[in-house]
Amino acid sequence: MADTRTPVGPPFWRDVRVLRIAGQAVFLALVGLLLYWLYLNLVTNLRRQGITPNYGFLSRPAGFRVSGSAFSSRESVWSAVLVGVRNTALVSGVGILLATVLGLVVGVARLSTNWLVRRGASLYVETFRNIPVLILILFMFKAVTLRLPPVTDPIELPGLVMANSGLWIPWVSARPGAGAFVGALGAGAAAAVAVAIWRTRVQDRTGRPHHRLAYASGVVFAVAAAAYVVTGAPVASDIPSHEGRTVTGGFRILDTYFALLAGLVIYTASHIAEIVRGSIQSVPRGQTEAASALALSPGQRLRHVVLPQALRVAIPPTGNQYLNLTKNSSLAVAIGYAEVTRVVSIAIGNGNPAPQMIAVLMGIYLTLSLGIAAVTNLLNRRFQLRTR
Repeated sequence: MADTRTPVGPPFWRDVRVLRIAGQAVFLALVGLLLYWLYLNLVTNLRRQGITPNYGFLSRPAGFRVSGSAFSSRESVWSAVLVGVRNTALVSGVGILLATVLGLVVGVARLSTNWLVRRGASLYVETFRNIPVLILILFMFKAVTLRLPPVTDPIELPGLVMANSGLWIPWVSARPGAGAFVGALGAGAAAAVAVAIWRTRVQDRTGRPHHRLAYASGVVFAVAAAAYVVTGAPVASDIPSHEGRTVTGGFRILDTYFALLAGLVIYTASHIAEIVRGSIQSVPRGQTEAASALALSPGQRLRHVVLPQALRVAIPPTGNQYLNLTKNSSLAVAIGYAEVTRVVSIAIGNGNPAPQMIAVLMGIYLTLSLGIAAVTNLLNRRFQLRTR
């Protein structure tokens, strides 16, 4: 006769699931109590020193200027912090773009069949990735930019003026109608994307070469030329020129910005190059052999077969290098570039409470880092889905 009795489980104090949940609850409670104790300790010490634990001071006048900007000392502390955030974002954004391009070129060069190219790329990587980035920044500032001649006798090249106080490059000056011209360029870019999608579908349907880049470039050029004529030439080139003790025209790149950007790009690109090399070598050899069997040239094999698969491996660690570059921009305090860490340091030196200012600084870097991580994670997911 079958046993119809209901199986009896272990008592709750011996149930593994109950014990696991209870352990996690106790751990979270202990962490919460620790954070609460730290908060009370901070508030007590602040009040003991006569510091109000709030952030109302951010609306007070800063009382200092920010070098390289039009910031006035009468503006608020928060406005000064935003200037620092803008400078940090500027060096991080440009640095990420340049480091990616340079790292990709050097990484591919490390796998070149040309002995000189391969050894030169290896020398670059093994040299700069083993030097602290702060040393590179100081070298670019003290041994490169400060060694340039003064602005009274600068180095003048076609469209370029270099001095120890900065670098002037060609720029554009806006005139009436520039807004409409920029809007037309945006519409042209959207039309170029649509044309590229159309050409891709034509290739899928007929098998004919898509020539997406040629068609899209033609659309952008045609729209830009037509908009330039219709809006009455709303933009013009602005070439720098040296006159006496000043340089007029063009766009000035601060010496501190150039030194910081160069140091970060050189250092980060050496790490990205290694990521690119390892990612390319992770692609199975059979993929390259199949591409060769289809009579693809070495450039076509790399562009159409190897790199798309290598990117699936390269994107996550490359995103980490982007985060490192952004955080390493704080080393600009050593050369005086007014990024957000230096601005916060100056604000603290002017009597603003250090705990709150440092908390603001940590929140800013956390926001920047989470934003970069979100973009790279989104790109990674989209790329993984498209290549399955």
